[in-house]
Amino acid sequence: MIGGLIALALAGQTVFIASDSTAQTYNRDRYPQSGWGQVLQCGLNGVAVDNRAIGGRSTRTFVSEGRWAKLIGDLKPGDTVLIQFGHNDANRNRPARYAPATTDYRQHLTRFVADVRAKGATPVILTPVARRSYDGAEAKADFADYSSVARVVARETNTTLLDLETLSRRWLTQAGPERAKAYFLHYEKGQQAAFPNGITDDTHFSELGARQVANLIAGELARLNLPVSSSVKADRPALARETPAGDWTCQ
Repeated sequence: MIGGLIALALAGQTVFIASDSTAQTYNRDRYPQSGWGQVLQCGLNGVAVDNRAIGGRSTRTFVSEGRWAKLIGDLKPGDTVLIQFGHNDANRNRPARYAPATTDYRQHLTRFVADVRAKGATPVILTPVARRSYDGAEAKADFADYSSVARVVARETNTTLLDLETLSRRWLTQAGPERAKAYFLHYEKGQQAAFPNGITDDTHFSELGARQVANLIAGELARLNLPVSSSVKADRPALARETPAGDWTCQ
């Protein structure tokens, strides 16, 4: 958890995150694996980040497990909720998670927006963050159907859209396939204690990747004229570092 969460929450508004493993907060024994929600606090002043993202969850399971109801119960007027799903909704091999884009996923997003507004808070729909997946030199849109539906729901409900898919694809295209390995979990055997046998994972982020995505999101939050926009730091740090106590500090 980011240090000072409780004190910041008492002082004012909170930014909640409802999402999956791309955003979740990881224990220090998983370092350098990091989620963008884990380091978003480093780009903000005067607001708390309450990261409810958890691995393996879709819009369907976030509801069925009671996680959405708990978040709504903790929400207060003036708060902001960042909603990013799609990776697990698209998994046809996991029926409990699977939420077809044009039906269940769309219905859940629409409900999420209505629930947040009913509490006097601000919903923000995020399209799914891109993977390290390329078609030649260009980063692919692996979740295009879900991004398209997210854009439709945002338009139909007059909800702010943060088009993270477009932003992250642009960033990864500029980086290129080889350089982009540093943003994900690409480690040889013995290189990282958390992955003694090595790992190749093009979905989940290293600390560097999580920081880059969080900076993309913070930059958009500043631009989108939201209640939280004035809290975005103009001089956001390049990285966040984990302390020996297990908290994250911004540098």
